[in-house]
Amino acid sequence: MRAGKTMAEQAKNGKNQEPLVVGRLHKSFGSQKVLNGVDLSVARGETVVVLGRSGTGKSVLLKLLVGLQQPDSGSIRIHGQDIGGLGMDQLNEVRKKIGFLFQQAALYDSLTVEQNVEFPLVRHTTLSDAERGKKARDLLASLGMEKDLNKMPSDISGGMQKRVGLARALALDPDILLFDEPTSGLDPITAAEIGQLIVKLKKERNLTSVVVTHDVHGAKSFADRMVLLRDGKVVIDGTFVQLEKSPDPFVVQFLKDAA
Repeated sequence: MRAGKTMAEQAKNGKNQEPLVVGRLHKSFGSQKVLNGVDLSVARGETVVVLGRSGTGKSVLLKLLVGLQQPDSGSIRIHGQDIGGLGMDQLNEVRKKIGFLFQQAALYDSLTVEQNVEFPLVRHTTLSDAERGKKARDLLASLGMEKDLNKMPSDISGGMQKRVGLARALALDPDILLFDEPTSGLDPITAAEIGQLIVKLKKERNLTSVVVTHDVHGAKSFADRMVLLRDGKVVIDGTFVQLEKSPDPFVVQFLKDAA
């Protein structure tokens, strides 16, 4: 079983090369302790799925990784840079390397599909209008959305909205991609298609991905590793087969309930 390395272990071995490394992460909201010493490292091109019961801190972990929230203690390193304490300008530079697909896609209702994908290019690049448009159209075409450029988010299905959100997340060519419940609320066929897209992106772009999901069995198709959280700690970190073979009562019950 592959366990996440602590920052001290990585420093000792001189191998702190993973694009994303979390060390002894703690986060509480008032008296509620959400994360309680989480260690996690994700290698280049690896897809790690984070599992756990509702309220375990999975989505909080993603928000911490992009600096939307701050940990109480511990460290988050993106390409070797500790993002803790960075100024907003520095943090925004780091964020350009990270794509984020929100649970509800979080598209702008007043913008068309194409304009939604162009939005980060307008904000963060010096590309011309023509260059931005071409890049947005190419991204949407790669995700099967080339016929829906001028539609509004309200005119397309939930699965299509996820594809547009994914295209927008890829607009700045990130090398780390975060997914918050990418198949939530989708029918089984559409959910499987989203899983196939995750595999496709890994092959084509060698992306480092962290996927938070409740869809344990759907995640088998794209996960290199699965990390199960309980009470703010990592219970097990390994392949799906290793989870299936675990004698830990919580792991056994979690997989049974997810069946």
